[in-house]
Amino acid sequence: MQEKFKIEGEYIELIQLLKVMGIAQTGGHAKMIVNEHIVFRNGQVETRKRAKLVAGDTIQLDGIQIDLI
Repeated sequence: MQEKFKIEGEYIELIQLLKVMGIAQTGGHAKMIVNEHIVFRNGQVETRKRAKLVAGDTIQLDGIQIDLI
C-alpha cells in the first residue's frame, strides 16, 4: 500500500508520523514499532524515534510505503 503525506512546516518526527497515519495508536506504541527495527527511511533502518522527516523521504514498514511531500 502506498500513501502520500504532506508535511506542514519543515519536518515531522517519525513517531508523530506513525500516529498521524494510524499505524500506532499512542506515542508508546510508535516507540515500540521503531524499536523493532522494522521502519525503513529511504531504504535504511531508522532507529531514531524522533528522526526529523522531511519532504522527499520515503518511510516503509509492514508493506506500507509513505512518501512525504
